Amino acid sequence: MRSIACLALGVCMTAHAQKAPIQLALIEGMSGPFANTGEAVLRNLVWAVERVNARGGVNTAEGKRLLVLNRYDSKGQNEEAITALRAAIDAGAQYVFQGNSSANAAVLIDAIQKHNDRDLQKRVLFLNYSAVDPALTQEKCNFWHFRFDAHADMRMTALMQVLKQDTKLKSVYLIGQDYSFGQAVLREAKQQLTQLRPDVQIVGDELHPMGRVKDFLPYASKIKASGAQAVITGNWGNDLTLLVKAAKEVGFEGKFYTFYGNALGAPAAMGEAGVGKVLAVAEWMPNVAGAESVKFYQAFKQRFDKPSEDYVHLRMQLMVEALAQSIEKAGSAEPLAVALQLENAEVSMAGRSGKMRAQDHQFQQPLVVGVMAKQGGTDVPFDVEGSGYGFKTVKQFKAAEVAMPSSCKMSRPAF
Repeated sequence: MRSIACLALGVCMTAHAQKAPIQLALIEGMSGPFANTGEAVLRNLVWAVERVNARGGVNTAEGKRLLVLNRYDSKGQNEEAITALRAAIDAGAQYVFQGNSSANAAVLIDAIQKHNDRDLQKRVLFLNYSAVDPALTQEKCNFWHFRFDAHADMRMTALMQVLKQDTKLKSVYLIGQDYSFGQAVLREAKQQLTQLRPDVQIVGDELHPMGRVKDFLPYASKIKASGAQAVITGNWGNDLTLLVKAAKEVGFEGKFYTFYGNALGAPAAMGEAGVGKVLAVAEWMPNVAGAESVKFYQAFKQRFDKPSEDYVHLRMQLMVEALAQSIEKAGSAEPLAVALQLENAEVSMAGRSGKMRAQDHQFQQPLVVGVMAKQGGTDVPFDVEGSGYGFKTVKQFKAAEVAMPSSCKMSRPAF
């Protein structure tokens, strides 16, 4: 565990005069093959917590309280995530953040439910910023779990609305990581292709071990040999970067429809070959137009000015703001009281707004699809990670346009 107790300039000088801080725990893979994604999350949460603390923290019936963020390295493993959860709870954490693995999220949800049933005085809430297996807010929905990212089916809906307009596209290759999220992405891709583009042939459908493939050249060679004009993938972290690099090496000239192709080395790996061909979907991108959006991004860049740190997630900022808002409305940091407020939280930032859906605790927010382009002009004023390439907005979707029905039948605690 590493504690980040005093995040905003000046707040520590007055911390002694305030009530005990509210403990937040980040449980994430901070080492191993996806360490870069964990570090990106940490930067985003640090920045979000700093801003709350810079205004004095959150107002409760007891007075102002600061937020303290502690990080725990799960190494991306389920067993380590559970160990980290126990340590966080023992250290006084009331709020747990995690996201970079739907498999980790599923075991944490189960463990938190069992803990909360067992110890009513030390209950915790789980705030999820990127574990997007749809099941987590569908058949596996849980009162103590709140998801602030659009789930995989919602993201796929946005991508497919763009793909279906590409009338020249006749063949695609599906590839993903072999775990719950990767499987869900390919399953939904097949379903939506059947509905929206039945004329498109699926020439490859493949899952690979998550975080264990060091050489993607064999996969890229198969993609090229298949004659695919495009790849659809939910790959993230190094599994995406290495796939993109390999595709470039074998001379694949098709498009990439991705969930996360807009950062963490992927644009630089593809380079000129990715211009006009790599598409990504997110809740926000730096080149989304608007003065508030530009101000938001420039503020992040001022705080984290190294090219390697250039990956800001608006949803994580909205998540922390929603938590702060809910604590203040509850007048308390007690997790049950906060959960009842968080169920209906509405927050805005950078010209974007989102609302939690109480039925399944799935955040509803706009999405944007962008395509990789050279930096320059009014459409692409910002590049990614100093690569010289950014993402031009192709299409924006209102929250209602990507909302999905829920099969959640939530079991709620006895009040």
